[in-house]
Amino acid sequence: MSKTIIISNRLPIKITEENGEYQLSRSEGGLATGLGSIYKNGHNIWIGWPGIEVPPERQENVRAQLEALNLFPVFLTQEEINLFYEGFSNEVLWPVFHYAVTYAKFEQAYWDCYRQVNGKFRDAVTQVAEENDRIWVHDYQLLLLPEMIRVERPACTIGFFQHIPFPSYEIFRLIPWRTELINGVLGADLIGFHTYDDVRHFMSTATRLLPVNSSANMVVKKDRQILVESFAMGIDFSLFESLPATDAVREHVAALKESIGNEQKIILSIDRLDYSKGIIQRLQAVELLLQEHPEYAGQFSLYMIVVPSRDTVPQYRELREQIDQLVGNINAHYRTLNWSPVHYYYRSFPMDFLSALYATADICLVTPMRDGMNLVSKEYVASRTSNTGVLILSEMAGASKELNDALIVNPNNIGDIMQAIVTGLTMPAEEQQARMQSMRDLVKKFNIHHWVRLFMQRLAEAKKMQQDLLTKYAGAAIRTNITGMYQRSGERCIFLDYDGTLMGFSGDIDKVSPDPELYSLLETLTSDPANRVVIISGRRHETLEQWFGHMKLDLIAEHGAWQKTGDHWHSLPLLTQQWKSEIRPVLETYTDRTPGSFIEEKSYSLVWHYRKADTGLGDLRAGEIVNHLKPLAADKGLQVMPGNKVIEFKNIEVNKGKSASNLIHDKTYDFILALGDDHTDEDIFKALPASALTIKVGSNISAARFYLNDFREVRRLLADLAEQSEKTDGVRLKAI
Repeated sequence: MSKTIIISNRLPIKITEENGEYQLSRSEGGLATGLGSIYKNGHNIWIGWPGIEVPPERQENVRAQLEALNLFPVFLTQEEINLFYEGFSNEVLWPVFHYAVTYAKFEQAYWDCYRQVNGKFRDAVTQVAEENDRIWVHDYQLLLLPEMIRVERPACTIGFFQHIPFPSYEIFRLIPWRTELINGVLGADLIGFHTYDDVRHFMSTATRLLPVNSSANMVVKKDRQILVESFAMGIDFSLFESLPATDAVREHVAALKESIGNEQKIILSIDRLDYSKGIIQRLQAVELLLQEHPEYAGQFSLYMIVVPSRDTVPQYRELREQIDQLVGNINAHYRTLNWSPVHYYYRSFPMDFLSALYATADICLVTPMRDGMNLVSKEYVASRTSNTGVLILSEMAGASKELNDALIVNPNNIGDIMQAIVTGLTMPAEEQQARMQSMRDLVKKFNIHHWVRLFMQRLAEAKKMQQDLLTKYAGAAIRTNITGMYQRSGERCIFLDYDGTLMGFSGDIDKVSPDPELYSLLETLTSDPANRVVIISGRRHETLEQWFGHMKLDLIAEHGAWQKTGDHWHSLPLLTQQWKSEIRPVLETYTDRTPGSFIEEKSYSLVWHYRKADTGLGDLRAGEIVNHLKPLAADKGLQVMPGNKVIEFKNIEVNKGKSASNLIHDKTYDFILALGDDHTDEDIFKALPASALTIKVGSNISAARFYLNDFREVRRLLADLAEQSEKTDGVRLKAI
C-alpha cells in the first residue's frame, strides 16, 4: 500500500534536553498543523532534521522516539548546519531569492555541503520510500532533492513547494550553480509556489537555462511533463478565530486596554529580524507621520515585535542596531510623560499574547520588502472576530494577491505607508467592516487544510496526466512484434517524415540531404512489391524531387500542398499565395530583430526558423510572432504551426493527416506504419485507422501508439523491416 512522505529541512517537533534525556514536543507551526492530517495517519512519514546535533551514540534512541510520532530524522553535524543551513541556504539562496544580492556569499564550501546534505536527505528517503509512494518536498533548503529522489525512485510521485519567493531570471542567473538547482527542482511532477509571479519567474528561468520546452504552466523535460502552479498558502483559520474567546487571551486583552487607554489606537507590527521585512522603512514612515501630522501625537502607539534571528551574523546584527537606534530616536524626540510612540520588543511571545495583540490592534502593519506569502496578515484577519480593524499590506507580499481589501502599499515608499496609516486611523467603522468581512471570508475558505488538500489533489492529477500522455517505448519486444506483423502482411503502406525522423536536425536546413545508408534502406523497402513507401514532409517539393525523384517513392511535400504519385507533381486545387504579402513583412521585421533567424518560403507556406538564434531570444520572438499574427492568420484562413524551432504559416486546407487519409481511403492495406517527430505528424497519427502502427520520434507525448528516441532508432527499425523484405525476396527467387 502506497504512503505519503513529507520532507522538510526541520521536523515538526522541538527537542530539549533535561537531566541527560531528550524530551520531544510537537511544533504547532502553520505547516505542521496543515500537514498533521497527512503525516500522523497510517504509515505516512515526515522526514527532516530534528533541530539539534545528536551525538552518534544517541541517534538510535532518538530515532526510536521519533518513529512513534511517524517522524524520521536526518542527523546533521554542526559543520553541516553551518555550511548547508546557515551557509548556502541563508547566505546564498535567501538573499538572492529576496533580491538582496549584495548580501550573498557564493562560497564553494557552502555549495559542496548543500549538495552533500541534500544527498543525506535522499538516502533517508530511499530507506523508507517504495515505488508508487507520494513524496512532498518543502522549500529552498532542498532544491536538489526532487531530482535525486527521481533517480533512485523513478516511479514515485514527487511534489515540491517553495515557501519563499522565486526571483526573476536576471537575478537567479547570478548563482554559480543555477543549472544544478533548476535541474534538481525539475525532478518533481508538480512544482508549487505562492503566487503566479513566482510561477512565471520559474518557467522563464527553466526554459532559458535548460534545453526544456514549456507551454502554459507545463515544463517538458526529457519527455516528462512537469506542472508548475501557484497555491496560496493559508492558515488554521478556526484556531485563530477561536483564540480571542479563550480566558487566557481575554485576560491579556483586558490588561492591554487598561495600560493603553480607550482613546489611543494600537498599530501592530510582528516580524522576524530580517532585512527582507522592511522594518526600518516602517519606522521611518511612523517618524514621517509624526513630523508631517503632529496632531496624531498621543493618538496611537506602534507595538513592534521583532523575533530574534541570526543576530550573530554581521548584517543581522547591524540591522538590529539600526532598529534600536531608530526606535530610540523616535521615542526620545516625540515621547511625553504619558505616551511613547513606539513600544519595541526584541523577543518572541506565546500564542495567547499574540492573539490578544491581534484582537486589540486597530491597524496591522505588514510591509515586507519581499515575502513569499506572509501569514501574519492572515492571522490578524482571522483574529478580527468583530470585523473591525485595518490591514496595511505590502504589494511585495504574496498575500497582497489575495487580500485586495487591505490598504496595499509600496514598502519602499515611506510616504505611501504614512498615508495608509493616516487612512487607517481615520477609516469609518462601516468601511472597516466591509473590507474585513471580505478578507475574513477569503482567509476562512482558503485555509491551510484547503491548501494541503488542493496541492495533493493536483499532485495526483499531474501524475495521471503523465500516464495518460505516456506513449509506450518501442523496445526490442515491440520492434520484434512489428517485424512479425510486417512479415505476415501482404499489402503495406509506410509513411515516413523526413527531418527529425529519417535524418537528424542541423542549424542549416540545406545540409541534411540523404546519406548512402538512408538511400540503401529506402531502395530495399521500395523494391518489395508489397510495399508502398511515402515520404511525407514539410520540405519544398523541389527539394524532395531533387533528393528522391529517381526512386520508386510516393512524395508528399509542404505538409500536403504538393503530391507526387507516379511521374508528376500536382498541388492541391484552389490554394492561394496572396496572403504572403501581408505575413512576410511582419516576419521580416522579427527576423531583423533576431540574429540567427531566417524565413523559408514554400509554394503555399512561409516558415520562420530560429534554430540558430539565441535560445531565450528565439523562444521569446516565436511567442511574439504567434501572438501578433494569429488574428491575421485566422482572418486569412491560415494555420499557425509552431514546431521544433520553427513557426509555419500555411493554408488551413493543407494537412498531413488529410493527405495520408486520401492516399489510403480506397485501399485495403493490412499493414500501415507511420513515423514522425513533430506536431504536424500528430495529424497523421490521428487520421490513420486504429490498427495502424504509429510511432512518434523524440517524444513520448503523442497520439501515436509508440515512440522511439531519435532517427538512429528509426533506421534500426527500418533496417529490421528491410531485412525481412530481403528474406522474402530470397524465398521468392528460390521458388522461381
